[in-house]
Amino acid sequence: MTRIIAGVAGGTPLASVPGTLTRPTTDRVKEAMFSRLESMDALAGAHVLDLFAGSGSLGVESASRGAASVELVEYDGGAAAICQRNAATINDVLGRKVVSVQRSKVESFLGRIRDAGVDQWDLVFMDPPYPLGEVELTTALAALAPNLSPAAVVVLERSTRSPEPTWPAAVERFAEKKYGETRLWFAEPAD
Repeated sequence: MTRIIAGVAGGTPLASVPGTLTRPTTDRVKEAMFSRLESMDALAGAHVLDLFAGSGSLGVESASRGAASVELVEYDGGAAAICQRNAATINDVLGRKVVSVQRSKVESFLGRIRDAGVDQWDLVFMDPPYPLGEVELTTALAALAPNLSPAAVVVLERSTRSPEPTWPAAVERFAEKKYGETRLWFAEPAD
């Protein structure tokens, strides 16, 4: 069972997506990731975007730890329904709507926000499904770049068997860390 690890809603159980289409971030990886983000002061008051959200566990964890707003983006109908349940759970605990869900393909969502030109994200999680190709991942990173705040942090989670992404010119990696079969890349807007 997955749960919110810390913050206002720490210990709150979360619904999981059944089947093997999604791979939940382990508690060990989630704890390490959020410890690093908190040490960077990247959570309090942040506007968070969770792309390829799965169950939305990274986004709702951010809300529990003080994010100002969280947008979960998931295309799969079953996973989007789980995102809705988990968003409702955290919003209920917080007593206000912090987390919202968009059922959309990532590329469509990023195209809409780029065209609107209004959203600026401070923290972005990307945990794409294994079948997503490297070209599609680079395209998504490039589409995201114009909507990053100047001090934004992008956290990309992949299998250790996946190659390092090809970073578009507007986004640069500043750190990476391996946890068992999971690798995290941390990136920021390029100067």
